[in-house]
Amino acid sequence: MESLHLSLIQFNIAWENPTQNIHKLTQTIKTLKGNTHIAILPEMFSTGFSMNPKSMAENEKGPSLGWMKKMANQCHVALCGSIMFESQGFYYNRFFFVEPNGTIHEYDKRHLFRMMDEHQHYRAGTQRVVFNYLGWRIMPQICYDLRFPVWSRNRHDYDLLIYVANFPAARQTAWDKLLPARAIENSCYVAAVNRIGTDGNNIPFSGHSQVIDYKGQCLAECNNESETVISASLSMNELKEYRDKFPSHLDSDSFTIHF
Repeated sequence: MESLHLSLIQFNIAWENPTQNIHKLTQTIKTLKGNTHIAILPEMFSTGFSMNPKSMAENEKGPSLGWMKKMANQCHVALCGSIMFESQGFYYNRFFFVEPNGTIHEYDKRHLFRMMDEHQHYRAGTQRVVFNYLGWRIMPQICYDLRFPVWSRNRHDYDLLIYVANFPAARQTAWDKLLPARAIENSCYVAAVNRIGTDGNNIPFSGHSQVIDYKGQCLAECNNESETVISASLSMNELKEYRDKFPSHLDSDSFTIHF
């Protein structure tokens, strides 16, 4: 597909309240039916960035993932975001990308935010994930992953980076600087969704969700304080033309990541 249409949903996540968050998001996503290919939600969109997985984590039969499957099918839109997830006795901050036909792609957050003790409650992912949707190669990332460019380094195998986040207002400068850096260094589009409001730990978030092109130019961005949806169309032809004229990937360094 030459053009890919994205919708980024920035909202104030109700603390540890999946029912309220899902209800709010349902109304929003219904308005996107027929108008977008992918709807992107923030990190831990159903609970907020909680360190309480023993009480709140879901499994494959949980309400959040079930809701994602239902909405993707009913609204004919791919739906993605992360939730706290339990698998084989371990907890993960897991990104799900659910296609309208029910196909699911998963990614476990690699870099756990130790300043909030995330590494004490969740297991880090070990798999670099790239998947194909509508002819676009997509790499998912979660929040703190943004600070580690080696992990997201393009091996000439993806076209779009998706970041879902709960990135605090105190570090908005890092958010605004690193997102275009990831786009430029990887010659790719970047779509990044952040939450707003204040969470259960009294930490404020300033949003500024945005879509950035391969030159680091902002295509769309959210007001920092509002619940809103922004949309952008990405062009595969323009991306390929740029890469043909400026093939920096041919000079990139090869490397291996050891765990």
